[in-house]
Amino acid sequence: MAPITEVEGRRLPLSNLEKVLYPATGFTKAEVLHYYATVADVLLPHLRERPVSFLRYPDGPDGQVFFTKNVPPGTPDWVTTAEVPRSEGPARMVLVEDLPSLMWAANLVAEFHTHQWRITDPGQADRIVFDLDPGPPATVVHCCEVALWLRERLAEDGIEAYAKTSGSKGLHLLAAVKGSSPEQVSEYAKALAVKAEKAMPRLVLHQMKRSLRPGKVFVDWSQNAARKTTAAPYTLRARTEPLVSAPVTWQEVEECESPDRMALQAPDIGPRLQDYGDLLAPLLDPDEAGTLP
Repeated sequence: MAPITEVEGRRLPLSNLEKVLYPATGFTKAEVLHYYATVADVLLPHLRERPVSFLRYPDGPDGQVFFTKNVPPGTPDWVTTAEVPRSEGPARMVLVEDLPSLMWAANLVAEFHTHQWRITDPGQADRIVFDLDPGPPATVVHCCEVALWLRERLAEDGIEAYAKTSGSKGLHLLAAVKGSSPEQVSEYAKALAVKAEKAMPRLVLHQMKRSLRPGKVFVDWSQNAARKTTAAPYTLRARTEPLVSAPVTWQEVEECESPDRMALQAPDIGPRLQDYGDLLAPLLDPDEAGTLP
């Protein structure tokens, strides 16, 4: 029988705590749960009111990996869910609103992916995101160069951008926005990606065509579409090591000379929070949101 723990009055069965989920480092499921409990105070504000898609890897990255968008079978009745509009018809998804829900979801062993809008107003985007994905031999070092260009261009439009690692090989650029639909944000993001390609044609690509991507940074603007999701801040990723999609300072982006500098893992996050707090906290402040031109 799985051990039972109590979290803020909710009883949770926790299974397979000794299972190694990250084979390169021996990081176990118990350590995954401990990580999420440790970062809950900064993670939860970025999840609240956002329908969550789970990329599940219950046996580690070498096992079966699959997306769960609808409410998973066996979800406790105290976990908040909401009806979400989709082109094929409404669906019901999970909202991770509190610590018990977070620990329940963490026990599923999953990456957390969220939309760029809140369930309170699905027709209004409150974030813009650029997923900078390097095609080898390009690396995150080249992503940092592109991120700096995008940061400057966004600032010209009165939009302040923040960076986080993708938790894989790239970099994410995020900014708070207001007054625009997901379609309008997607259109703006695409136009900016096209401008980046024109400014840095040897480095940047705005098209998704894989045959064009070797040696370039693909500026994926499409994740701003209402139906798309992006890895949430502080989520663990399904890799051989417990890599995290972690916020980074602009100084770190400017000084990035090696891919290793952006390979942040679960044990790194606690000390970084002590040093920096939540670098993405401004995204949560409506007064910090910019308006698209």
